[in-house]
Amino acid sequence: MSSVLIRNARLVNEGREFDGDLLVSHGRIVKIARSIDGENASVEIDARGQWLLPGMIDDQVHFREPGAPAKGCIHTESRAAVAGGITSFMDMPNTQPATLTLEALADKKRRAAINSVANYGFHFGVSQDNLETVAALNPCEVAGVKVFMGASTGNMLVDDPKILERLFADVPTILLAHCEHTPSIEANAARLRERLGERLPANVHALIRDAEACYRSSSLAVELARRHGTRLHVLHLTTARELALFEDKPLAQKHITAEVCLHHLLFDDRDYPALGNLIKCNPAIKTQVDRDALRQALLSHRLDVIGSDHAPHTWAEKQRPYAEAPSGLPLVQQALPALLELVADGVLPITTLVAKTSHRVADLFAIPDRGYLREGYWADLVLVEPTALEVSRQPILSQCGWTPFANRTFRYRVNTTLVSGQIAWDGGRVNEGCQGLPLRFMR
Repeated sequence: MSSVLIRNARLVNEGREFDGDLLVSHGRIVKIARSIDGENASVEIDARGQWLLPGMIDDQVHFREPGAPAKGCIHTESRAAVAGGITSFMDMPNTQPATLTLEALADKKRRAAINSVANYGFHFGVSQDNLETVAALNPCEVAGVKVFMGASTGNMLVDDPKILERLFADVPTILLAHCEHTPSIEANAARLRERLGERLPANVHALIRDAEACYRSSSLAVELARRHGTRLHVLHLTTARELALFEDKPLAQKHITAEVCLHHLLFDDRDYPALGNLIKCNPAIKTQVDRDALRQALLSHRLDVIGSDHAPHTWAEKQRPYAEAPSGLPLVQQALPALLELVADGVLPITTLVAKTSHRVADLFAIPDRGYLREGYWADLVLVEPTALEVSRQPILSQCGWTPFANRTFRYRVNTTLVSGQIAWDGGRVNEGCQGLPLRFMR
């Protein structure tokens, strides 16, 4: 691996901003200092006027491989990720076939070892009939175990009380939960169809998948975790009401944690008339009050990490009538520039954003030597410049070819991304010679 010397950067790390240089050799950070002199590096970058951040570790993506190449694959989506400041990702199990067996898990790892320019890990799935496999998992071999307690496809919906009790009692590692109460969703949809007719508009999505449907499921998950001592991580919170379920304590003092996703921080139900199905996702984007409560909770310890829940579908699929259009949107390519709008608007300090996208993710998933700017750690780095980024003028790297941010101009752009010491993104181009590494989980 080549050595890289980054000079004159504004480093952001562990609650501090400071000016300095950073030297990378053999994939790792070997020196951080106010000024590094007398060192020769094969690549030197003058980062004057730029922030140097630890790369975003995305705990929730759907890269669609295997099974849906028209939507995305590890090759295309990992390239979009490094363009958006993401250096590591953890992929969800609802692929085709689903990641419900050790063979399916090994197949994904093989694919990523060939095709991913970002570092990678994979979550294992739960179905009605693989609990024995889940209970016997080696916690170091998976990023986590994902349970759909509502709103899943295929055979991955797990809502039988007896099976949930067994799962929460026996899961050997962190359990990630998608929480929506399916009977409530179905009842809401039936009432709206009766009132508005069969052809519902997209702006009813937040009414169908409402706050009550989320709370009924997430409160059950928290109750089960408390009863069984489960290490629980509730994914993509969307409501102000759910925040009361989680403690405002440092991560090390909690065994129940929560994630918020960038689209639930940046959109609200006022965006449905313009964007419609393009922002249809599960759980739904809700009200401005909910959005603002989620933003506020990031300033405390109540919300632990920010993810993307990148879930691409084809443009043609999204043009279908609301009831037929799939849920999910592509987000990784604009992830960090979009989140930096919260910094530009004074909603979040840059140090808090770095903590929630890098430090706390590494801590929560027990990923060693990543997520921080520290000597000896892997050089997963992002250089960000306060320069306008017109999204419509950028090529879309995700296979689906569209973004919900098409008409946005962001105030920051990702100039350079290093993955395990390799330049993965620079000058608006992906370095095809970069190869991401498997994430390790020390549990």
